Amino acid sequence: MKYDCLIIGGGIAGLQAAIQLGRYMHQVLVIDSADGRSTLCRSYHNILGYPDGVSGQHLRETGRRQAEALGVQFLQGKAESAEKTEDGFQVTVSNGEAYSSKRLLLATGVMDRIPPELLPSLQSCLGISVYVCPDCDGYQVKGKRTIVIGAGVTGVDMVKTLSYWTKDLVYINHEQRSITEEDRQFFQDKKISYIEAPIKKALAEEAQLEGFLLKNGETVAGNHAFIAFGGNEVRSQLAKQLGIDRLENKHLLSDPRTKMTNIRGVWAAGDVAAHSEQVTIAMGEGSQAAIWIHKDIIQGKE
Repeated sequence: MKYDCLIIGGGIAGLQAAIQLGRYMHQVLVIDSADGRSTLCRSYHNILGYPDGVSGQHLRETGRRQAEALGVQFLQGKAESAEKTEDGFQVTVSNGEAYSSKRLLLATGVMDRIPPELLPSLQSCLGISVYVCPDCDGYQVKGKRTIVIGAGVTGVDMVKTLSYWTKDLVYINHEQRSITEEDRQFFQDKKISYIEAPIKKALAEEAQLEGFLLKNGETVAGNHAFIAFGGNEVRSQLAKQLGIDRLENKHLLSDPRTKMTNIRGVWAAGDVAAHSEQVTIAMGEGSQAAIWIHKDIIQGKE
């Protein structure tokens, strides 16, 4: 089939774009690896209409049904490569199959770095009592005891950010990376507990965090935590292959109005783009990109 647009990524931005393009009655294929941030978050709290939170799984499932009802097609697989062709672009997925279109939307997202030895015990709590984004969920810990688990100065920065919301803070430097004497003094002055020791596992009752068990046998109690290990994966490898402009942190640059990148025919939306990393922004950017993709499609058919 000849597609009007390929959307790489079936998370929040990709789904919102797919719905918009489906409403325009265009032929769209979403290629989704199904392993992004939205597959892990069990509750987003900062979305209009969901004061009690909504899970990434719910948004993904309902969004896909909504897009499929509009004729959008989905393929589960990882887009391994992308290249410019005479007629547009070709994307090859992990099973070796290739798909072509004159237009691409990159909504490949970001994945937080969570040490694999900790993820199994943390997974049920993500978005409910364990968070990654202070702008999204700092409000959730207002005045509450909060544990930051992380690595070196990245964790220090998270502690300082969260001190706006609560003074009852603990920092467990799981990877025992160095911090400055100035930071140690900050902890002492602010009466913030600093623990430089590896974690064995999170202690939780279903989705409610109860604390962390350290490898030395000690337990650190607390019902809320933030993750701050740094080194998050910005999934912009396909963009690099296509020659799209990236910042030093690998996020993609795009036109603020149209979301098109410096490569004509390629748009970017969501966490992979610069200054995003909010689910509500991802939704908006998905719609915004789709509107301009539609304009490009109808101009090409005139």
